[in-house]
Amino acid sequence: MNYILNIHTTAEKAIVNISDGDRVLATSTNSEQKEHASFLHIAIKKILQDNDIAINDLKAIGVTAGPGSYTGIRVGLATAKGLCFALKIPMMMLNSLELMAFSAIEDLPEIDNETAFCPMIDARRMEVFTAVYDQKLHEIKAPSALILNENSLDEPASGRSLYYFGSGAEKFKKLVEGRSANLHYILSDISSQALAKFSRNKFQKNDFENIIKAQPLYVKEFYTTAKIK
Repeated sequence: MNYILNIHTTAEKAIVNISDGDRVLATSTNSEQKEHASFLHIAIKKILQDNDIAINDLKAIGVTAGPGSYTGIRVGLATAKGLCFALKIPMMMLNSLELMAFSAIEDLPEIDNETAFCPMIDARRMEVFTAVYDQKLHEIKAPSALILNENSLDEPASGRSLYYFGSGAEKFKKLVEGRSANLHYILSDISSQALAKFSRNKFQKNDFENIIKAQPLYVKEFYTTAKIK
């Protein structure tokens, strides 16, 4: 059995699951973003117990490491690092944007080879974390923090259909609705099945991270404002 624990806490909805090959054995979700930290460890313990899987039977852990919620990134990555270090098992880091595109591609039955996919994660106001991928997840536009305007996707959408989706996509839809026949807004969310499959693909390729050196995929520099006393 190749049990893989998968952790996704970088978005509004957190997902924790355990998979064995193509099969998702158990999934736990949490929709209260501020509670991801308290949810995570309890969820891991419960799905292991409910499926009679000893923690030492895990073969690897996959974790979304950003971009997305800064707190969610740190919560997920710290948990994955700690467990992998203690259990001496490999860790796969998953790019949230690439995972979103993978999940959307899995959901769409028929896709033209030239179609592009643009996940958008809300970063407040008119800013999003975004990237553009082709059908094989090759980067057309590298992950970045982008302040949206009506021309933001003109270049990657030139001559091809482009699907955009995610928590930041509604803002872009309001800017471009009716402007281009190549731009298509769709409702798409990361599924538990896509999370497990994406992680498994990395496991099969031995695409592992150095647990000590692995860094969050913030895309945009993280900062806090100190209080003035």
